[in-house]
Amino acid sequence: MPSIGPIDDLSAFAPQPTAKRRDQLGQEDFLTLMITQFRNQDPFEPMDNGEFLGQLAQFSTVNGIESLNSSFGGLSTAMQDNQALQAASLVGHRVLAVTDIGHLESGGPMRGALELTSSAGNVQIDITDESGQLVQRLDLGQQAAGLIEFEWDGISAQGDRADTGFYQVSARVVRGQEIESVPTVIESRIQSVTLGQFGGGLTLNLEGGQEMPLGQVYRIIG
Repeated sequence: MPSIGPIDDLSAFAPQPTAKRRDQLGQEDFLTLMITQFRNQDPFEPMDNGEFLGQLAQFSTVNGIESLNSSFGGLSTAMQDNQALQAASLVGHRVLAVTDIGHLESGGPMRGALELTSSAGNVQIDITDESGQLVQRLDLGQQAAGLIEFEWDGISAQGDRADTGFYQVSARVVRGQEIESVPTVIESRIQSVTLGQFGGGLTLNLEGGQEMPLGQVYRIIG
């Protein structure tokens, strides 16, 4: 068998050292150039103060931008971590969300509320199905200003149990001779939360498959 002798020259197997780039100036290089410039300037025509301050300001601006980018990177990471903790704490809670769509669970009621800025002579809630047919009307009567809560037990105007699913909720109030529409907030349970990418907001995944941004939450019930 052929034998392998000792290797006399290891340089053929060692990685070649990489040359350092010298096309960029660091802070020490900049100061060295400035000192050299001061030492070699013509004493009868010294360097103008404005030129010196301009170069110094330019270098400070570059350093400032790099520090700012680094700070924003750290802030973005901290915000994402905080967002994840916030999302985990919301799962399982019930919320009142600004929407006119509610989900009727099997055997359960649908709850919601509306906020009145002033008293009303009569408050009515209409529950309609996906085809636009009126299913039930809730007469809440006269109400004072504030948050007015309501509950639909899932029974239609004909006395039958309504199917599980989504229903549209619309509220109107009577003030004297005027009838006004009022936005509603519907109660729902958060089943999961989707974290926004690249610093985007949270998306709440509610019961029944409904999705909405966190900004639509009016109140966290518990």
